[in-house]
Amino acid sequence: MELQKVVQRWLVDISQWNPSLHDFSFAMSFLHQQDHSSITRFVKMEDRKRALVSRLLQYAIVHEVLGIPFDEIIIKRTVEGKPYLECDEVNWGFPNFNFNVSHHGDYVAIASEPICLVGLDIVSHFSPKKETIPEFIQNFSSYFSSLEWDKIINAGTSDEMLNEFSRYWCLKEAFVKAIGTGVGYRLDSVEFHHTGWTNIFVKVDGKELKDWRFWIFELGKRHLASIARGHPRNATESYKKTLRQTRFGEEEYHLGLHLANVNFVLRRVEELIPLSSRAGGIPIGVERRHDIREADEKSEGLLPA
Repeated sequence: MELQKVVQRWLVDISQWNPSLHDFSFAMSFLHQQDHSSITRFVKMEDRKRALVSRLLQYAIVHEVLGIPFDEIIIKRTVEGKPYLECDEVNWGFPNFNFNVSHHGDYVAIASEPICLVGLDIVSHFSPKKETIPEFIQNFSSYFSSLEWDKIINAGTSDEMLNEFSRYWCLKEAFVKAIGTGVGYRLDSVEFHHTGWTNIFVKVDGKELKDWRFWIFELGKRHLASIARGHPRNATESYKKTLRQTRFGEEEYHLGLHLANVNFVLRRVEELIPLSSRAGGIPIGVERRHDIREADEKSEGLLPA
């Protein structure tokens, strides 16, 4: 299988999905029973929607990329909570199919890679309601290096400070999610550098990780997304056990590292349902996909198409 085809970026705007109870149950019926309680444990419908769409995205990307039927897909989690596909007996023709999901605000997203680790994070950066922006940001000061913190507090207006904070936070989360660690990771030891938010690189405990790449996306409606792509040797021990290959020759690894980082594709929930079952309950209209385009490397942001 061509490696580039495994590089997928999907995005769902859940504010555009207002299912009836029947439609919600119908969509949930495609998941294994053990996934149901992790959705219905939420009280608020918005939280249930995020949880359901997150799991549907995982099943759907495995189904579309690998061709595995929904009822044969087994997704488990490491002890730190990192989701992974369990398929020990099948060789799909590439070393490390892996994916990562994220949700915040209106968006739920998933990203997948064939060789490198992938981390994804979404941040909805709206002004806090009960405190000022400087007061809100101050709560997180211990998670940033002194260099990052200086960049944040000297960004300009309060809104510019919040935007700067959100970008650094989004990148840090994408990195730790890629390696599969939990919330206890020392985020202040992860220091990001950039040139106008392009050419982004990271130092961990002062040492640059040269075999990682990072991107920032502007999704619209004051939502940011970040992608981290990096070496499997940096994964936690529990996550390494789920990967097929963690050692690579330089040429083989760089093939994966420098695959094109494709645009996000905006998908409707109805498109995540297996095609043969779509007539079963959820109304399906004309299929449309919209790219959330990555900005030109020379520009500061990224704008929806």
